[in-house]
Amino acid sequence: MEHLVYLGLLAACLLGTAPLEVLLGTRVYARWRRLGLTLLCVAPVFVAWDLYAIHAGQWTFDPARIVYARLPGGLPLEELLFFLVVPVCAVLTLEAVRAVRGWPVGDESPGRDGSPAGTEPAGTASVGTASVGVERAGDEPVGGDDGETP
Repeated sequence: MEHLVYLGLLAACLLGTAPLEVLLGTRVYARWRRLGLTLLCVAPVFVAWDLYAIHAGQWTFDPARIVYARLPGGLPLEELLFFLVVPVCAVLTLEAVRAVRGWPVGDESPGRDGSPAGTEPAGTASVGTASVGVERAGDEPVGGDDGETP
């Protein structure tokens, strides 16, 4: 069973972040094209780096803790999966923080006034078609009397 340690750790990472998709509605898996593009930006670079390190003798893998499957270049299957699983977990975590904090990135559904939802500056809230400054204890006012933000 020791040969399944690496795979077990990767599975634990996925299981640990899976509730974020369901409980917080991060929609990472639902936006599979975006996730795929993210992985295409990350995985090839790290696979190439790993292959270089393996061939240079700088990086090795304990054969007792991995399954025998090796990809071209001698890369263990688990290492390729690592470069897929860890970014997925990172994106899930980032999206969960965004969901809880309400951080917009510009891909949200449009608001009532047609502007992207969540694009109001910090400390403001949309009311109909106007933005209204909101003060909290210890904060400086965000908007002036005319409703404009600085």
